[in-house]
Amino acid sequence: MGKISMAASILCMALVALAIVGKAAIVEHTFVVHEMNMTHLCNTTKQYVVNGQLPGPTLDVVDGDTVIVHLVNRLPHGMTIHWHGIRQLRTCWDDGAGYVTECPVAPGRNRTYRFDVSGQVGTLWWHAHVTCLRASVHGAIVVRPKDGRYPFPTPARDIPIVIGEWWTLDLVELDRRNLDGNFEDDPLSATLNGKLGDLSNCSGVPEESFVLDVKRGETYLLRFINTALFSEYFFKVAGHTFTVVGADANYLTPFETDMITIAPGETMDVLMTADATPGHYHMTAVANQPPPPDLQIRALNSRGLVRYAGVRSDNNGMPVPAPLMPGQHDTMPSYYFRAKFNGLAFPGRHRVPEHVDDRLFITLGLGSICRDGKKDCKLRRSNETITVATMNNVSFHHQTKASLLERYYDGTGKGVYTEDFPDRPETPYNYTDMDLIPVGPLEEVLEPTTKAIRLRRFKYNASVEIVFQSTAMLQSDPNPMHLHGHDFFVLAQGLGNFDPVKDVKKFNYYNPQLRNTVHVPRVGWTAIRFVADNPGMWYVHCHFEFHIVMGMATAFIVEDGPTPETSLPPPPADFRRCGTNGFSKP
Repeated sequence: MGKISMAASILCMALVALAIVGKAAIVEHTFVVHEMNMTHLCNTTKQYVVNGQLPGPTLDVVDGDTVIVHLVNRLPHGMTIHWHGIRQLRTCWDDGAGYVTECPVAPGRNRTYRFDVSGQVGTLWWHAHVTCLRASVHGAIVVRPKDGRYPFPTPARDIPIVIGEWWTLDLVELDRRNLDGNFEDDPLSATLNGKLGDLSNCSGVPEESFVLDVKRGETYLLRFINTALFSEYFFKVAGHTFTVVGADANYLTPFETDMITIAPGETMDVLMTADATPGHYHMTAVANQPPPPDLQIRALNSRGLVRYAGVRSDNNGMPVPAPLMPGQHDTMPSYYFRAKFNGLAFPGRHRVPEHVDDRLFITLGLGSICRDGKKDCKLRRSNETITVATMNNVSFHHQTKASLLERYYDGTGKGVYTEDFPDRPETPYNYTDMDLIPVGPLEEVLEPTTKAIRLRRFKYNASVEIVFQSTAMLQSDPNPMHLHGHDFFVLAQGLGNFDPVKDVKKFNYYNPQLRNTVHVPRVGWTAIRFVADNPGMWYVHCHFEFHIVMGMATAFIVEDGPTPETSLPPPPADFRRCGTNGFSKP
């Protein structure tokens, strides 16, 4: 099918929403998390994996199914699994956010997760949610429509493509270094479905590449997931274009592109038609990083292969074309790519709340705290301070002994957390002034901060609007912000400082995208709106792992509604509460 006719067909079919209710099923899996030696780049290292796989097993379910996963922890470390993007309606106890909704499962212990998948279709994922273990403990969640039909032509096949990174440093040690304000460690390579690709080699022998076998004329649904700890990625296939049709298990108004960009935590559903001259074509993923003077991460890339049926292994004697990629520090292609995102408006699902009950303006940046807990110490330039990440100049203090959800449910949160997360930064400033990146007089006044557990409470069914503002405070990273337990409408994005008068006029109330993770652009802003209709304790954080560890996080409390059906139920009968050692009880 040609590119123009494909897009026309998608738009035509998108006007009809069919809903044939099928019988829900119970999908049951056992996840055994364990250590395994793996060899890459002439080096054998210990890795943490699930069921001997990297990436881990795919959960393949249908909208309406109930999922049961038995987690068996054979690691010497605590473990939880977060079901990233699953709404967890009234199952907050099974969200899997370490020390937020549960204490980690102790070494040698197990835990059973139960939740329904409802009202979502597309690609989500699961991953470890303690320390940096999600770098290797992760896998795809594929949610299929009840009637098997999509608002676009049915693909011949769908293939998860998991973009990740290869680490040789122990991931628990990486977490410890990040917590101490040291973020100078880098992965050695990017990966595609666990493969480093032939751009990496061991003593001149290329690493194995991920290979996608296709037949000319067929269309494939590529389910992209970015599991990387630190980097957004560009992705291209030489000689081919894509039609983007979904993200975060929500349909998008389709658009064509020759490149996608995907940030950590995001998922994206993309159609690719094998309409090129039969042959071999390289696919390439390249990490995108802010330019200097930001702290620099090494150039990371991975290369795979699209291989047409009937072509000799030597590509019929022809060279294999590779796509031309943007520069490592060119951040603008990401911004313009995301400007094309609009939701596919389905009745009852895509209605932006007209009123707003709670408005928050949240700045995202870095700061410092005194290592010994004092208020006054030499800023940034000595061992007296630790660099931290902040939201509204508050750095989240991660608990290691208690679950915030348990404390909230039991009414014992006093002395553990407060409910005074600020609506906006205490001290307004020029958030995107690039002179704030290097150490100097401008940032010295703003840099000191505190570590605390300051949460925000919302009434049930409140309409909440948040403007996330990325700043140049000691860095100029973008920030992929993830909210647990809810999808939200992305109303607009922009560069520079958000203008509450002019920029509100840009808000899309007709067909905004519906997401669970949003990429806030480098020294720019993104506005979202959601309905707090899921009672419980919900983590919200940047999905760059070093930002999480350093404190760019908080949690939202959503109060119970007026009925049992709109309230958080008690923990399941087999839920293991926190013990005094910071692990779940035996």
